[in-house]
Amino acid sequence: MDFSGIPDWQAMREGFRWDFPARLNMADQCLSHPASRLAILEYGATPARVNFGRLTAMTDDLAHLLAAGRGDRVGVLRTQSAWTAAAHLAIWKSGAISVPLFKLFGPDALALRLRDAGVRTVIADPEGREMLRDFPDLNVIVPEDGVPDAGRFASVDTGPNDPAVLIYTSGTTGAPKGALHGHRCLTGHLPGVCLSHDLLGQPNDMIWTPADWAWIGGLFDVAMPALALGVPLVAARAGKFDPQAVAGMIAECGIRNVFFPPTALKMLKASGIRIGGLRSVASGGETLGAEMLDWGREALGLTINEFYGQTECNMVATSASCLFPVRPGAIGRAVPGFDIAVVNDDGTPVRSEGDIAIRRGAGSMMLEYWNRPDATAEKFCGDWMLTGDRGVIEDGYIRFVGRDDDVITSAGYRIGPSEIEDCLLRHPAVAQAGVVGKPCPTRTQLVKAYVVLRDGYAASDALAAELQDHAKRLSAAHSYPREIAFMETLPMTVTGKVMRRELRKLAEAE
Repeated sequence: MDFSGIPDWQAMREGFRWDFPARLNMADQCLSHPASRLAILEYGATPARVNFGRLTAMTDDLAHLLAAGRGDRVGVLRTQSAWTAAAHLAIWKSGAISVPLFKLFGPDALALRLRDAGVRTVIADPEGREMLRDFPDLNVIVPEDGVPDAGRFASVDTGPNDPAVLIYTSGTTGAPKGALHGHRCLTGHLPGVCLSHDLLGQPNDMIWTPADWAWIGGLFDVAMPALALGVPLVAARAGKFDPQAVAGMIAECGIRNVFFPPTALKMLKASGIRIGGLRSVASGGETLGAEMLDWGREALGLTINEFYGQTECNMVATSASCLFPVRPGAIGRAVPGFDIAVVNDDGTPVRSEGDIAIRRGAGSMMLEYWNRPDATAEKFCGDWMLTGDRGVIEDGYIRFVGRDDDVITSAGYRIGPSEIEDCLLRHPAVAQAGVVGKPCPTRTQLVKAYVVLRDGYAASDALAAELQDHAKRLSAAHSYPREIAFMETLPMTVTGKVMRRELRKLAEAE
C-alpha cells in the first residue's frame, strides 16, 4: 500500500479539531451507506452476507418492537452477529442507552449491572435468554424468534452529548462503575481506529476481532467504527481461541484487518502459525515487546500497531507504522484530537514518570460515571482525566510503566479484584479473601486469590476447586481465580483493609 503524500503526524495533530454537529446519532452514522454495500459478513455454520439495506431494516424493525423511550437503559446480551449490531443501533435510534452485557457473566455480575443501570429490557440471543431465566421481571427480546416488519423508524433527535451507551468498567474498590458515553463516542474513536490500522478504509479492507462486542474494545475499536466507515465487518460467534481455526477464517473470508488482544497474539506465536493476506493488525491492553513485534513482521508480514485507552476514554494513543516508526516498549503517540500528558499529584505536567492523563474535551471521553458523582470527581484533576496508569513520555512516545491501582489485566480483560473477593466471601468456608494478579507469560496476569478459612473448614484441593466453581458461577467465567492459596492470616491495614500490594509481592515471588 502506497502511503506517500500523507501529512506527517505533527501536522495531523496541529490541524485537527473536534467538530461535532448539533444533531448527532450513532445509528445514523453507521447506516449512512448505499443499501447494496456489504455491512456484515456473519461467519459460521450458516454464513450470511448482510448489506446496509438489510441492516437498516433489521434496526428499524427492532426499534419499533423495542418501543424504548429517551434515556431508557436497554441491555444487550449477545455474541457477535448482525442482530447484535442492530440491537445497539435500534437502541440509539430510539434515543435510549444501550448497556452491553458479557455472555461469560454469572448471575451476580449480571444482576449488579442490571440493577445499577435500571435495565428493564434486554435484547438477547437464545443462549442469553436462558441466562436471564432467573430475572422474571425483565422484558427479554430475542430477535431470532422473529421481528415483525414495521417499516422505517426515524431516529430520535439527539446531540453529541446525549447519553447513548453505558459500559461497565472494573475498579479496585467497590462495585464496577458504569462509564456513560454520549453520541460523540463513535466519532471520538474514529481517528485512533483509522490510524491503528494504517488508515483503515483502503480498498478491499475487511475487519474482525476475537474481542467480544460487550467490551469497548470490541464494540468501539472494531464493530461500530467499521460500520461508520463502511468497512465490511466480520461477525463470528465467540468460542475458544484456536489459532488454526482463526487462520482458516481469515483466509476464507479475506479478512485484511484484525484487532488481536495481546493474549491472542501470544497464542498465535506459540502455535508457530503464519498468516498471510493481512494488511494491518492492531493490539491494545498491554505493551508488546521487541520480540513480539519482530514475530509479527515474520509471521504476519506486517508491523503490529499498539494502541492505548480505557473504557472512560478510549483510543487516545496509537502506533501507526505507515506514518512513523514503531518503537518497542511504547504504546504509541497521542492520537490527533487527544492531549496526553504525564502529571504529578497536583495535576501538573512533568517530564519524569507520573500519571498518564488526558485533557478534558477529548471526543471519546465519557460524560460521567453512572450515578457516581463522587467517583466522577475523583477521576479528574483540574483539566485532566487521570487514567490510573503510570507512564513516561519520551520524544512524543508514551511508555507504560504500570498500574497505579489494583486492576488485573488477564487475557485482554481488565478485572477488578473487589468483585471476585465479594463472591468468595459469600461462600460459607471463606472468612477473608484478597485477590491480585500474578504474572503469567500467556495471559499477562492470572487471577490469584488468597483465602483465610472459617473455623471448621480445612484447606484442600477439593475446596479450592469448589471455590473456583463458586466464583465462576456467581461472577464470570473469565475472571474466576485460577489459583487459590490458603493462608492463616492476610496482611491488613490498621483500618482492616487487605493490603493487596503485599499479596502481589507474594504472587510475584512464586
